[in-house]
Amino acid sequence: MTSADDKRARVNEPHVAPLNDLVRRWRRDGRFVPWVDPDGGGTAARVLVLMEAPGPATVAAGDLGFSSEDNTDPTARVLKALREESGLARGDYLRWNVVPWALRDGAGRHRPPRVDDLAEAGPALRQLVGALPRLRVVVTFGAPALTGAMRLLTLEEPARLLPVLGVPHPSLRNGHRRAETRQRILVALRTAAAASRD
Repeated sequence: MTSADDKRARVNEPHVAPLNDLVRRWRRDGRFVPWVDPDGGGTAARVLVLMEAPGPATVAAGDLGFSSEDNTDPTARVLKALREESGLARGDYLRWNVVPWALRDGAGRHRPPRVDDLAEAGPALRQLVGALPRLRVVVTFGAPALTGAMRLLTLEEPARLLPVLGVPHPSLRNGHRRAETRQRILVALRTAAAASRD
């Protein structure tokens, strides 16, 4: 695992530079958007792992915040362990959020995406997917990410048809079905890994 400072020094590496140029564009209106992790697949990714929105710890990291399996929150730890167990290579996938910017409620607390957020973020997701020429499979985590992916593929005719696997979000809020959630994520990642090699 590399440090956030090391990652920050590498946000302009060729495989992530076009994606982090998008991040800079999305930040122009003052929104927080984490960097794309240079330790992931970047523009060569064959699998897109789509989460919901940047979490509180990522937001708190500010300019050292990354959408990364190396983050210290429980969701990142679960995802990394299952990704490794599944056989999906780190360089074959990109972790991102269906809404790339931080979302807060009226009290300033982190909140999940709503339908209006997904509509507003739709063009950003389309730009991201357009910058991933080798993309073969999308794995969505949670209902908002699945809805966002379906909006991408059905609001207008897609440039290419992508298989989408929807699994529960691996957060503690799904603890009542932890074993099933874990199994579904593992199977989805294994399936995506196999499909990305075809």
